[in-house]
Amino acid sequence: MTFKPRLSFRSSASAPEREPCRGGVVPDAAHDDCDLHARTAERDEILADLWEFEEKPAGLREAGAKVLPWAFEEGTGAFLYWPARPGQHPDEWTVLYDEGRGLLWEQHDMGCLAFLLAVLTGTAETAYFGYLHDVLKPRVHRFATADAISGTAGQ
Repeated sequence: MTFKPRLSFRSSASAPEREPCRGGVVPDAAHDDCDLHARTAERDEILADLWEFEEKPAGLREAGAKVLPWAFEEGTGAFLYWPARPGQHPDEWTVLYDEGRGLLWEQHDMGCLAFLLAVLTGTAETAYFGYLHDVLKPRVHRFATADAISGTAGQ
């Protein structure tokens, strides 16, 4: 499995080729491919169909629990989600990885930023992302907002 270390969404439909969402997924993005609301609605429908035949991950069996997609591994169907539970503040959301083409889900009991930092520094306990640190051998990490990357900052 080859993981492209950018967070991007691409529509699996036969939509015209577009520049990927370089900054991840944001609410009310100009393109549906990058729009958090559109991706969430799409994933809700797909996962509802899936969970008619497969068991939900343990953390999502609570009534009202849902997932919010925030990154997509292009070409694989794999997603990174925030699992959101009723009454839970977004600061308490952890990370849930779905490999997309298999039955495995990987829960990370940390927030998004801590997860990304762990992946980039090679300290993440993961079957999916552990090799990235060895392959990329990063020396410096930069984080920027989606607006800054897409060039819409200050508009």
